[in-house]
Amino acid sequence: MNEPDHYATSRAWSWRHAVGKSGLPPITRLVLHTLGLKMDATGGSCYPPVSELVDLTGLDKKTVLKHLEIAEEKGWIEVTQHGFRGQKWKRNEYVARWPGRDLTGEQATTFVSEGGAVPPPSETKVVEMVPEGGGNGSMKVVEELHQDKILPANIPANSPTAGAEEGVLRRADRKKMERDFTLWFASWKKGDVDFARNAWFALSDEERTECIERTPAYLRWAKPSDLMAAAVYLKNRHWRDVPEEIVTAPARGIAKVCGKLWMGTRLRALSQEPKGRIVLTTFDEKCIRDGEVSREALLHHKRMEHGWPLVTTMRDLARRKEPFVTSLVLLPYVADFRQVHRDSELFAAWADLHERRGWPFIEHPPEYVWLPAAPDGADSPGEAAEEALLKFLSAISEADNDDAA
Repeated sequence: MNEPDHYATSRAWSWRHAVGKSGLPPITRLVLHTLGLKMDATGGSCYPPVSELVDLTGLDKKTVLKHLEIAEEKGWIEVTQHGFRGQKWKRNEYVARWPGRDLTGEQATTFVSEGGAVPPPSETKVVEMVPEGGGNGSMKVVEELHQDKILPANIPANSPTAGAEEGVLRRADRKKMERDFTLWFASWKKGDVDFARNAWFALSDEERTECIERTPAYLRWAKPSDLMAAAVYLKNRHWRDVPEEIVTAPARGIAKVCGKLWMGTRLRALSQEPKGRIVLTTFDEKCIRDGEVSREALLHHKRMEHGWPLVTTMRDLARRKEPFVTSLVLLPYVADFRQVHRDSELFAAWADLHERRGWPFIEHPPEYVWLPAAPDGADSPGEAAEEALLKFLSAISEADNDDAA
């Protein structure tokens, strides 16, 4: 018969003992001790649903999830998904971990303040158990050791220069890695920055590049309530959760009212056929019968108000002083727009151009409005506005055709 794995048992016990003596919040320790009830003797994989942890702890679901995230961020558990995306039976898999290493004492590939792959020191001491006096299965406590004293990381290398060349290269790259992390974390701003930094340096160069490229798409795709601590996001490579169609979608940003992007987006929308639904109400029909307004005039007014839903939305947001968020794809095509004063002849020519085309004009324009640059040598402001508009629409039409091809 096989002997029981007393060393494995001591590892699981030591983990629970260390959790109790850690500086974790009391509720986090409660959640971890409850989770430990579902683990095997080695602290290995378990798959309890959150509802079961809620029942066992007496806490609500939101609190359990919050403290599981704290424990994961601080390195006390590793959380992965068990099952396939979209399957109803998919659950989280939990494995006990030491901060900076796993239960076997394996050193984690993380970085601290001055480089080098040394995990952060732990204040926790571990009670080790060894066989007593040659008896089979008889155990005794022999020493309470500091965790770092039993790690392979503390065994000196055979050569004092071992890994020196690699260390120099890592230090040379560290400034760029640190700078990239600072810029990335500024877009996330959730979770402990030191834990996030360690998780960042544990990634490969390819993973950091991939993270930088896909995080903006993740932030657009995920609900704000679903955003986790930065270290958790990095360790689990959650940027890979984003559907590819979200990643390849054009970036979006805020367009300032009557600014370049705002005006370019507006002109592009107006150049297309009106798609808004025009409805004459019973009251409208009564006004027409009573001779208060002609049918043609009323239809023209409603078309100006509702014919282009995007333009109507932009107008309504401007009235409420709320931001208008749109695609940034037009930025290269509005770069040469010029400011036009609202009291100038050229601005009046743009207003006339809108009237001739049956387009609504800008409501309550500011002192200066960005519009397509007027060409040199035009005979009149009206001709200049017409040529500038046609040039802009031609440029974005060619871009649309190129994208379609």
